[in-house]
Amino acid sequence: MLNIVLLEPEIPANTGNIGRTCVATGTRLHLIEPLGFKINEKQLRRAGMDYWKDLDVTVYDNFDDFLEKNPECQGKLYMATTKAKHVYSNVKFEEDAYIMFGKESAGIPEEILVEYEEFCLRIPMLEHIRSLNLSNSVAVVLYEALRQQAFRQMQMEGELHRLHWKE
Repeated sequence: MLNIVLLEPEIPANTGNIGRTCVATGTRLHLIEPLGFKINEKQLRRAGMDYWKDLDVTVYDNFDDFLEKNPECQGKLYMATTKAKHVYSNVKFEEDAYIMFGKESAGIPEEILVEYEEFCLRIPMLEHIRSLNLSNSVAVVLYEALRQQAFRQMQMEGELHRLHWKE
């Protein structure tokens, strides 16, 4: 199972959207405090819609607490940052990879990034753009990891409600 890790997320709507994406993809969500909102906040639940109750989510006191409780993440903890040298689509994600994203206002602290240099990845964008929205960034990288795993156990076709596709 893939894992999304949010380090000190600040905006409840982003975390709610990410939670909904995690439920839709069978991905575990890890939230590292401090959070910029309360878990029961209305905006968080609205963005996650009625899927929040189905979310596999764990909250940690800090980054060290996360590492201590997830020792298996060593060697497969990827960090999404605009400062990285490696592009996310060139990374080979393990089935149980951990993909971490920093808070909206500042990203992942450089003190952490320098310890994981070879595991830092970026989403390409134009030079004058500071960053993408957090929930969009999570979706882009997560779906690349899922694509690499051939979208295992995911529904690959949809059905129309009132009409039928032409044969």
